[in-house]
Amino acid sequence: MGLEGLVKEEIKQLGYENIQTENGRVIFESDLAGIARTNIWLRTADRIKIMIGQFSAFSFEELFDQTFELPWHEWIEEEGFIHVVGKSHKSKLYSVPDSQRIVKKAIVKKIQERKKIYTALPETGPRYKVEVSILKDQVTLSLDASGAGLHKRGYRIDQVEAPLKETLAAALIQLTNWRPDRTFVDPFAGSGTIPIEAALIGQNIAPGFNRSFAAEEWNTLPQDIWDRALEEAEDLANYDQPLDIHGSDLDPKAIQISKQNALEAGLGDLIQFKQMRVEDFKPRTEGGYLIGNPPYGDRIGEKKDVEKMYQSLGSIMKDYPTWSVYILTSNENFEQLYGKKATKKRKLFNGFIRTDYYQYFGRKPK
Repeated sequence: MGLEGLVKEEIKQLGYENIQTENGRVIFESDLAGIARTNIWLRTADRIKIMIGQFSAFSFEELFDQTFELPWHEWIEEEGFIHVVGKSHKSKLYSVPDSQRIVKKAIVKKIQERKKIYTALPETGPRYKVEVSILKDQVTLSLDASGAGLHKRGYRIDQVEAPLKETLAAALIQLTNWRPDRTFVDPFAGSGTIPIEAALIGQNIAPGFNRSFAAEEWNTLPQDIWDRALEEAEDLANYDQPLDIHGSDLDPKAIQISKQNALEAGLGDLIQFKQMRVEDFKPRTEGGYLIGNPPYGDRIGEKKDVEKMYQSLGSIMKDYPTWSVYILTSNENFEQLYGKKATKKRKLFNGFIRTDYYQYFGRKPK
């Protein structure tokens, strides 16, 4: 929620059209190759689903008949393991388990009929996760092409408590106008997610380059769409782009984790991590960018320390007017503590926590 505009922009840059944004989702048209390309390239989307059909249904009979009409046999092979999940809101068909059962029955019957199978389907092959979503009697049936959420890039070996999702970290960077030739600093590195995502963006490395996806297992999709998408990602990566990216944290364990994760991402040499208090931060260049997700101070006993840290950061950064500062926090008094009103503020959700993204634009360096 709140990142639909960014996802739309990413889809547009990949060359796809007829893009609609809705609450929490973006719908677009693509060819088969787009299933691989969007899974590999999208930095801020959570997962890719293939919409198989949409219709109104007010009875289980209608749900069965209209599900059966859809071309399931073109997507799911006869050995496929069909797993149906569901949700229903403000609809006559409110029983989710019943809806799941009926959808699966209709899919199985369609495959049996089209493939002329007169026995039960073996379901020993690749997994096909079908989602039945019913909202105000409108049914949407889709296939999950991603498997694990797209935030699971494959580089996170270890993590600190309450880590930032990789997709949100990428969004925080994309909401700025940082360029790879500018210094980038995260003084609250945690698991190293923000600096790692910055390095991936800086060298144009596709975030899904080192992981696999559910749809790769499907025999109904040609293997060459994956091969071509990976080849394209390799060709477009700019491994020679020099970067000046730094991450620091008060906790030595966090620094150790950050270094391990950066190494796993193949970016170990590109990011400098060191243990340091925020109070000791001192910019050494002009026109840099500070992007961070500091502790929010929600716990009893933590609040005073966190507020002091916000004040220190504000008093340090006022001496560096060419630096741009971007802070994500749920603390509603952040601007007062930091000592300056944000140039811009954006509401975002960090998991289920409502936060604000405070954006302070730096002056152009002379």
